[in-house]
Amino acid sequence: MSNSFVNTLQSSNTIRLPNPNPYLPTHQQHQMMKSQAGDSGIQFQLLNHPVASTSDIDSWKWKLTTLLHSREEQELVSREKKDRRGFDQIAALATRMGLYSHLYSKVLVVSKVPLPNYRFDLDDKRPQREVSLPPGLEKRVEAHLREYLSHKAKSNNGSRDNLFSRASSDGSIFFDEGLFEQPELGAQTQMAMEKVLRLRSVQLHTEQQAWQDSSDGWRMGELRKCLPAYKEKDAILNAISRNQVVIISGETGCGKTTQIPQFILESEIDSLRGATCSIICTQPRRISAMSVSERIATERGEKLGEIVGYKVRLEGNKGRDTRLLFCTTGILLRRMLIDRNLKGVSHVIVDEIHERGMNEDFLLIVLKELLPRRPDLRVVLMSATLDADLFSSYFGSAPLVKIPGFTHPVHSYFLEDILEKTGYRLTAENQIDDYGQERTWKSNKQFIRKRKSQIASAVEEALGSADFSNYSQQTCVSMSFWNPDCVGFNLIEFLLFMICENEKPGAILVFMTGWDDISSLKEKLQAHPHLGDPARVLLLACHGSMASSEQRLIFEKPDGGVRKIVLATNMAETSITIDDVVFVIDCGKAKETSYDALNNTPCLLPSWISKVSAKQRRGRAGRVQPGECYHLYPRCVYNAFADYQLPEILRTPLQSLCLQIKSLKLGSISEFLSKALQSPELLAVQNAIEYLKVIDALDESENLTVLGRFLAMLPVEPKLGKMLILGAIFNCIDPILTVVAGLSVRDPFLAPFDKKDLAEAAKAQFSRDHSDHLALVRAYEGWKVAEYELSGHEYCWKNFLSAQSMKAIYSLRQEFQSLLKDTGLIDSNITTYNTWSYDENLLRAVICYGLYPGICSVVHNEKSFSLKTMEDGQVHLHSNSVNARDSKIPYPWLVFNEKIKVNSIFLRDSTAISDSVLLLFGGTLSKGDIEGHLKMMGGYLEFFMDPGLAEMYQSLRQELDDLFQCKLMNPRMDMHTHHELLSAIRLLLPEDKCNGRFVFNRQALYDDSKPYIASVTAPEPPVSRIASGPGGDNPKGQLQTLLTRAGCAAPTYRTTQLANNQFRSICEFNGMQIMGHPCQTKKQAEKDAAAEALDRLTGDNHVGTSTMLKKSKKNHN
Repeated sequence: MSNSFVNTLQSSNTIRLPNPNPYLPTHQQHQMMKSQAGDSGIQFQLLNHPVASTSDIDSWKWKLTTLLHSREEQELVSREKKDRRGFDQIAALATRMGLYSHLYSKVLVVSKVPLPNYRFDLDDKRPQREVSLPPGLEKRVEAHLREYLSHKAKSNNGSRDNLFSRASSDGSIFFDEGLFEQPELGAQTQMAMEKVLRLRSVQLHTEQQAWQDSSDGWRMGELRKCLPAYKEKDAILNAISRNQVVIISGETGCGKTTQIPQFILESEIDSLRGATCSIICTQPRRISAMSVSERIATERGEKLGEIVGYKVRLEGNKGRDTRLLFCTTGILLRRMLIDRNLKGVSHVIVDEIHERGMNEDFLLIVLKELLPRRPDLRVVLMSATLDADLFSSYFGSAPLVKIPGFTHPVHSYFLEDILEKTGYRLTAENQIDDYGQERTWKSNKQFIRKRKSQIASAVEEALGSADFSNYSQQTCVSMSFWNPDCVGFNLIEFLLFMICENEKPGAILVFMTGWDDISSLKEKLQAHPHLGDPARVLLLACHGSMASSEQRLIFEKPDGGVRKIVLATNMAETSITIDDVVFVIDCGKAKETSYDALNNTPCLLPSWISKVSAKQRRGRAGRVQPGECYHLYPRCVYNAFADYQLPEILRTPLQSLCLQIKSLKLGSISEFLSKALQSPELLAVQNAIEYLKVIDALDESENLTVLGRFLAMLPVEPKLGKMLILGAIFNCIDPILTVVAGLSVRDPFLAPFDKKDLAEAAKAQFSRDHSDHLALVRAYEGWKVAEYELSGHEYCWKNFLSAQSMKAIYSLRQEFQSLLKDTGLIDSNITTYNTWSYDENLLRAVICYGLYPGICSVVHNEKSFSLKTMEDGQVHLHSNSVNARDSKIPYPWLVFNEKIKVNSIFLRDSTAISDSVLLLFGGTLSKGDIEGHLKMMGGYLEFFMDPGLAEMYQSLRQELDDLFQCKLMNPRMDMHTHHELLSAIRLLLPEDKCNGRFVFNRQALYDDSKPYIASVTAPEPPVSRIASGPGGDNPKGQLQTLLTRAGCAAPTYRTTQLANNQFRSICEFNGMQIMGHPCQTKKQAEKDAAAEALDRLTGDNHVGTSTMLKKSKKNHN
């Protein structure tokens, strides 16, 4: 930051722009602010209007009016105590005038634009780091560095300078898209191929006709003809042949998902185009792709993997002759990375588009852009429930085909009906959900809180106007106790037992919010004498992270006399069909990701479902016979539901999506996303772009860098992809595979509420180094050994680990390893890439490289420590983190993968790192205003050190960055030629003992590379002894900072009122008493005394002052 910027920023009443681009370098922040403001003027000092002395509120009216009429300025900043006291009045005034306001600790801000919850530029307690290394270490590291630079200069000779450049990739590197394109066939070869395809098409037609004429095929055909979709077969095929895009809306049970892809396939085969057609049908979930493909193969009398197949993450079943492929949307998007025009694909069917997943919305934009280039391509959009006009208009008034569904009548019971019918009574106590072995700190949220949750607030108005006068007194009393935040485990258990005992046969489908609720309820039900008896009840779970073998069980019918109960997430609404369901219990909630773009904070919390979702859930009960649906919420709450769910693209971070846009060469990210069905918020897009620039995936022109191209090839979040890439480069790939896989699945560490101490002790044995990620590595290594000895389940039970998560980690490791081989970064000799897997300091560096800018400072106080991030200010550690148990963490920084917002911000997992790790593997370093001053994160992180040490860090960082670039440009490059550089790094990381310290409000204007304040050259004195000084510190703050840096105790003040009603203060420190001048107020008197002390300390008598401070430091220690 420039001096003038700091001075203006910290004045009492200042109008200035907010910083919406905190990751960008300071000069680029200013440029972007100028472009957004529409003028070069960023800020100005606001002079008090004469009326301010008579009325504060009138003064603020004038100030805010001036702000509104200013074309250049965006916000007003006040540090006056009287303004903070009157914040409520000022905020109300600002709101009436259409402005936004926020009180940041000691700073009040009023702005034309919405304000985030935290602004690091207004935080007087923002930590700054003084860095030091053990004696002699710097020279030893520099010796390795000099040797490396000498060797590099000799070997380059100007011929390989381009490999060390930091230019963006222009597409010429080894994995350029052109290398994947099929070569043009010669004329004779092409004719021969066409003949083969004609013969194969005839063969397919013959085989299809033989199946349809067989007895089994005839019976299957008769069953298919009973489905409503079959009656619309001709209309559907006619619409598809005449239009590039067709929209099909079919009610639940109409058979659209299984029949329409078959109609198209059969039509192509009958037209002797079977060998040349290629039909891809996307599904939002892997279980859908697998189950539907299996069903269609059965209906065609074929083995799965022949004509009909599927491909999902980690597995697939398809062959050379596969003509109809079911896959997840992500699989199709990945194919388009190397085949942008979908060469050879004749039909794309996008199913369940009503769910509005981010991949689905993205695919629709891509397909819309592709259609003009592929006039022969046919696109079919299908959904059970659809805002038809929205999709039709998006694709240029595409025709709509509606298929009437057939379901048996379903009787709905809302909560008041359930209570009336069963006599069940709600109390404050019986609604507290027992989370059993999965219960964690979050269970406390169910008790009465000061602030209403989002769930409760959303329905508060509906409940306030509800009328239950037609129900009994007992029901009315129960409804008065209803807690919207609770799922209702006890009521669910009661209903399940009632259905099992009194109702007709049929499976029961219970919709829960997520895995935690499913597993906890399952455990509770297993303890029930009837519901937990396997001879009476088959209790199953259904959620996206289940293994495929487990998911298939939910479709099988149980033995006679056994009732099937399936506990499911919202994936069972439309993605799958369980044919024997007769009863549905609907909790009315689903885990939904939301994203606060202003504060750049994602949040995954239960939220109310939409009316469409409630209808879908109810419809699951009427597939085979009349059914019943029990909604565990009142009718008035249902009436308050939104009609449709908010699209995922509007409520999630967009980093991965933006990376895909650039990898597909779709042009400007913002421009491309503006073409979406519903465009995301511009600030969310800007946040994503800035993030990708910060991690060096995009250059300043928003083009993919070399690193960005590699990240686009890996189907993980960019930060996890970075970790995999550096793990491969640094030959420590095995533990990094485990970390990345572990962060991609559900947390394997369980935290039973009734055995929390035992669970923490079990996890602690895996962690001795303040790292959740390294604890995961050790837990997985132990599980691998136990699995080899056939005792994996026992190992997990003993150590409170999820066996399911461990198996998922194992599978993902194999996939990630295969993908890294495809990039060329590793080969089949995996041992070579694990040379340094034992080096935990290097593993911390790789983890930091991936997770940056997820960084927070660790500042210790007497009993504990506080954590701060750039975007959130004060944060907390999740109770399941290994670092949450410790009162001290001997590292200055934590890197984290995920933060979640409940009422406060919690970091779920973290790894402690040293200054050297952050400086070498964090963000881009920039020079500060003086020698020995380095900055990161656009100035949020500041480091002060000896100038020579700063030069060493900068040189090491530059060489490391060049090495990464060189390796990515040439994956087969031998790393042994860089031995001296890597030796310097591996020497520095373990020897950095974190001997530095945090300081606050340190002024870069002071050249404080020397040890004592007395030897510092002071800046020009301020005009006023009591006005705010450089950086916004008043003399009291400046004095305390200078004394603290020298190891002195903080000063104290004694103020007395004089006979003339003025005040005089005495500043005391180190046994000295320094008296100030008389002032009008007590506060001004203390500032004046501090200013007098500053004059003494920074005056000409350096020797005496230096001696004084040395003595003080000795006494203080």
